[in-house]
Amino acid sequence: MIEDWRRRRAAKRITSGDGRALKRLRWWQLPFRALFYLALPNGDGRQTVYAVDIPRRTDPDGGKAKAHLYLDGRHHAESKLPAAFPVEGGTIEVAISAFGLKRCHYVTAAGAEHRLIPDPRSAEGRRARVEREHPTLSRSISLLSVLMLVIGVGLNLLQLAGPISQIPRSPRTSERSNRPSAYRSGSTSPSPSGPCWGAPSGHSACVTACSTTPGSNHIHRRTP
Repeated sequence: MIEDWRRRRAAKRITSGDGRALKRLRWWQLPFRALFYLALPNGDGRQTVYAVDIPRRTDPDGGKAKAHLYLDGRHHAESKLPAAFPVEGGTIEVAISAFGLKRCHYVTAAGAEHRLIPDPRSAEGRRARVEREHPTLSRSISLLSVLMLVIGVGLNLLQLAGPISQIPRSPRTSERSNRPSAYRSGSTSPSPSGPCWGAPSGHSACVTACSTTPGSNHIHRRTP
């Protein structure tokens, strides 16, 4: 039910094409363009070739990326992403994410899914060829990509931790931390080691503390 609702909503975003010819993919367009193909049998025994052209940029008018559908080399329809183009026997679904192309599949009426074939000159086509001809190299590149992603996340966390550690503490917390430990614990100043009246004769004075409460500085002098 949800999938049907999504497809009906995607169908409202489709607009008719202008019939222009499909341009060939150039090498300098690799970071900015993706191109996929789908060949389906026609009712009269011939094959119909669909091409999905996905520019990796937002549309200057609507602000969203678009997918363009070509039928036998001619611009047939276009839609904002995510897109769902109805074709012979099913639907071509296209979606992107923040990291690139997320989905480009042909979904039949029975629910089976098939990936579209990337253009051999596109970035996706080159990756597919490396994976097919050099699987070990392809796995190494994948592991290196994951490692670079983890390093990037770690560096971002370190940069985020720096400003957080420089946030000043509240004045009340700073005042409590600057108090003397004896005052915070409630202990009193130490009393003299012995009574003054036990001092040997001949001493001119004997000094004792008259109070043990914090902050008391009164001193008594006792003469013989």
